[in-house]
Amino acid sequence: MMVRKTKEEAQETYSALLDAAEQVFSEKGVTRTTLNEVACAAGMTRGAIYWHFKDKTALFQAMCDRAFLPMDSLLNEIANAPDKDPIDALRQMMVHLLKQIATDKRQRKVFDIIFHRCEKTEEMAFFVLEQEKRAECLSQMEVILQVAVTQGVLPTATNTQIAMQAIHAYVIGLIHEWLVDTNAYNLEQHAEEMMDIFLAGLVARPPLKKCYSQLPP
Repeated sequence: MMVRKTKEEAQETYSALLDAAEQVFSEKGVTRTTLNEVACAAGMTRGAIYWHFKDKTALFQAMCDRAFLPMDSLLNEIANAPDKDPIDALRQMMVHLLKQIATDKRQRKVFDIIFHRCEKTEEMAFFVLEQEKRAECLSQMEVILQVAVTQGVLPTATNTQIAMQAIHAYVIGLIHEWLVDTNAYNLEQHAEEMMDIFLAGLVARPPLKKCYSQLPP
């Protein structure tokens, strides 16, 4: 019983430190925040942080993972079953992401920290991992687009890589701009129609591969 209690207390400390990190990163920015300030916000000593995290990058990574893990799991589930309707699979992925950010305070705050409160410095090795996750996500989207080509939903000449990049840029742009002014419109209410606008355009006028062999030397 004593061991179990110790594990529970450790988990409570871990969660409290992540809560404090969200608060201080949001208020001061990641670069200007010290581990001591996070510890003080949590009502703990700096030693408590080093018990769980080796440095600020590890703390930042854990904060992001806690916020995004539930969302990542569902997106992976959708991405791995696109065969029936690949365009609808893309729609589900993107609409879910937008609605989660609109309704989940933790995810909204963490996205805001990443977009608006965090400088991409060499100190933050997290962004190397972020690039790896981004590449994985983009790869999942391109697989779905390739299924759409195979099914004839998109023409054979569709440039799935450019389509993938366009979808990603559109969604990230929506999130980034909405976080600047969350009162501008109701993202949860309009997420579906905003994705329908884009996907309708993608199906009607998909980017096509260029025939470079016909270009003059």
